Amino acid sequence: MPGVAVLGITGRMGQSLVRALQDSPKPLRLTGALASASSGRLGMDAAAEGAPTGVTVTADLEEALRRAAVALDFSTPLNVGAHANACAERRVPLLIGTTGFDAPTRALLESAALKIAVLIAPNTSVGVGVLSRLVSLATAALGEGFDVEIAEAHHRLKRDAPSGTALALGEAVAQARGAALEDLAVYDRHGASDPRRPGSIGFSVVRAGDIVGEHTVTFASRGERIELIHRATDRIVFARGALRAAEWLIGRPAGLYGMRDVLGL
Repeated sequence: MPGVAVLGITGRMGQSLVRALQDSPKPLRLTGALASASSGRLGMDAAAEGAPTGVTVTADLEEALRRAAVALDFSTPLNVGAHANACAERRVPLLIGTTGFDAPTRALLESAALKIAVLIAPNTSVGVGVLSRLVSLATAALGEGFDVEIAEAHHRLKRDAPSGTALALGEAVAQARGAALEDLAVYDRHGASDPRRPGSIGFSVVRAGDIVGEHTVTFASRGERIELIHRATDRIVFARGALRAAEWLIGRPAGLYGMRDVLGL
């Protein structure tokens, strides 16, 4: 049974993955559990609650990857580059679920993808993968006459804004229009006095309470409006999607992939 290393085991997604692995009929098992060197759970079982996994939490990246056929990174942006380099050296395919990393880290991921399969997934929900495809189709079909707004909401502790998922949805719109997102995106309208710029993509953000994740893409024109919405009420949906992607990654040729590839979209 192929082994899975979870990098960022003590976080919300890390523990959701533990739960999903225990509940999933998929032929995958937890073999590595990485946390930071300052974690209070080092040396403990990977499962903070429920049935024990038999896997001990470690801060040793090499140990976490030792028996892994695939790695899932839900750690922090600062660690992503080092994790990618280690996976490339050990030829362990890697899913990056961490968001908010910078351009130099993206370059490290592209370099790692020359040696291993690297799947960058700002959102591992199967539903969001389908939403992204629907956004592309709607953008192409509706044309420039429709304004596009992307609204997202997450819990109060989420650090990056807009979310990686919102940005990925914006990329889907921009690509369908044959443009770069940075040329169309509008992140701040405070104090603005000019009318909306034609073709622009507006973003709005909510950070409050314990919202797991909500994304709405609005297409609006004179007299009509279309809204494509995805709401997640339990992180387990992201964990299940991540495991589906992990199984897909094993044995895949080196390269950069996304959830659309996993879903055949």
